[in-house]
This record gives sequence, C-alpha cells and structure tokens, in this order.
Amino acid sequence: MSNFKSRVRSAFPPPSINVTPLIDVLLVLLIIFMVIQPHKEAMLPVKAPEHAKIETPPSPETLMLTVSGDMVLQLNSKPIEVGALLPFLADLMEHRTLDIRALFIKGPSGLAYGSVVLLIDLAKGAGVITVGLVKDEA
Repeated sequence: MSNFKSRVRSAFPPPSINVTPLIDVLLVLLIIFMVIQPHKEAMLPVKAPEHAKIETPPSPETLMLTVSGDMVLQLNSKPIEVGALLPFLADLMEHRTLDIRALFIKGPSGLAYGSVVLLIDLAKGAGVITVGLVKDEA
C-alpha cells in the first residue's frame, strides 16, 4: 500500500495556485479606481476683496506699511527703518484690542517674495493678528 501512495504522488505535480489571473484582476481594479477617483485640489480659505466704487478714506486705526522696490518703508506715510519696525509695531499693538490688530502691506507687484515674507514675520512677531497684502497701483 505504501508503494501505491508514492507512485500516485510522483505522477501528479504538487498543487499550486495560479496567481496570474488574480494579478490581472487586481490591475484592472486599480486602473478603474484611479480613473473614477475625483481629483480634489487643496483649497485654502481666501477672502477676495471687492472693488470699491467709492474711494473712502482709511480710518485712523488702519496701519498701512508701504514698501518700495528698493525696500524703503513708510508706515502711514512716515518713513521707518526695517530695524525699528518691530519695536514700533509692538508698542502700537500693545495699546490695541485683538480685533483691530491689523496691518496692510502695500508694495509693487515685482517686489521679491523674501522681502514680503520678512515683513509679515516682523508684523506677526510684533503681535499683529491680521496681515493684508495690497498691490501698489502706481
């Protein structure tokens, strides 16, 4: 009897699973899911300003930091140096409530990105809560 079992085992190859059809099905499903997946873009909350038809004068509480192309700064039309900006803004922000701690930075569209980031960092370090960017039309 044992001789019979050994002959039967040698006549048939050992059983194995054919994975080729399984891989084909998985690849087709992968392609289908890639095609039907909706493409979602990261959306950042941005408040786009509306164009004002009537030019209204800014309130006296509004701080406008004007920057020229060669980094000459003016805070509400008064010249100020970059080194003196942080302490001056910090002093101004101490006397303001949290809801009016805003600064608008106005500069030409060709101003270097690093310069704008430096000014935003200085403003945030001084306690400014809201920073607005304004394109200089001149």
